[in-house]
Amino acid sequence: VQLVESGGGLVQPGESLRLSCVASGLTFNIYGMMWYRQAPGKEREWVAGINNIGSMTNYADSVKGRFTISRDNAKNTVYLQMNSLKPEDTAVYYCNAGARYWGQGTQVTVST
Repeated sequence: VQLVESGGGLVQPGESLRLSCVASGLTFNIYGMMWYRQAPGKEREWVAGINNIGSMTNYADSVKGRFTISRDNAKNTVYLQMNSLKPEDTAVYYCNAGARYWGQGTQVTVST
């Protein structure tokens, strides 16, 4: 199983980024998918989740209304659209499949 995140980068406060996570080696459409993040010196925290068919989503309070999780089962891909980014969103973002498999992470830095 391999999960590969991409789309991170350096942006200014208020800007947007779209993260992608492509999965291989698993039957993607049976897994709920989640995004987590880990800021320097802090524990990894859950950010958002989506069920296997994309009909249900949920979000941490800190990102609700700014981030949107979605998936394309035909492409074995889950996305995280991040709008109105804040400096406190700076972290390494990880995707997770079924609370079991992890990607390697992609760095998001929000700074002036």
